[in-house]
Amino acid sequence: METFIVHPDGTGPFPAVVMFQNVGGLSEILRGMARRVAAAGYYCAVPSLYYRLGTIVIDPDSKDEKILALRKIASGSLVNGKVVEDTRALLEFIAEDKAARKGPKGTIGYCQGGRFAVLAAGNFPDQFKAGASLFGTQLITTQADSPNLVLEKLQGEIYFGFAEHDHSAPPETVGKIRVQLKSCPVRSFVEVHPGTEHGYAFPGRVVYHQEASELSWKRIFEMFERQLRKGQR
Repeated sequence: METFIVHPDGTGPFPAVVMFQNVGGLSEILRGMARRVAAAGYYCAVPSLYYRLGTIVIDPDSKDEKILALRKIASGSLVNGKVVEDTRALLEFIAEDKAARKGPKGTIGYCQGGRFAVLAAGNFPDQFKAGASLFGTQLITTQADSPNLVLEKLQGEIYFGFAEHDHSAPPETVGKIRVQLKSCPVRSFVEVHPGTEHGYAFPGRVVYHQEASELSWKRIFEMFERQLRKGQR
């Protein structure tokens, strides 16, 4: 599984963060976002989850029929259970990397990665203490592996950033997440950004919303400071 890893200069070790891709895959935009995490003092690992199909990078804004068909095949290949196992393998790799600090880890996910971030935090609560799910898709389903079913297992803290206009996460979904989190043993913050659309955090895309994106980064880094650095300075 190809994985992009970036961290500050020096030997470290640095608190580890796993970033989960949107439908675009391991794009240069996503790599740039990982570099921003590293610039803030973290070890950031971004797995290319389409690896079973090869090296795939998709323009999420493309309307080309062939790209749309590839997008459907690629995104459909990401079964929740397989991604959880991929995460387990990645955690085993990180544990052996001297640049990554032992202890609490963070996770960030966008679009489909938003649900993977939740699943990672719920399936490995002893490792992930800070999770961020931005405009996550399929957060609540009728399936046994629905991400919302692991919310009660979360530890530490989680942040949900939603777009105001997003058919993948309509108001009723956001409302259900808010209600469910009230009974979960985790510090949580759910935020809907006015005037935004799905994908608002990606610079260079037509839906990019700088104000909302920067606010989400602020929330995430404050959470990482509380959960990943506490007692380790």
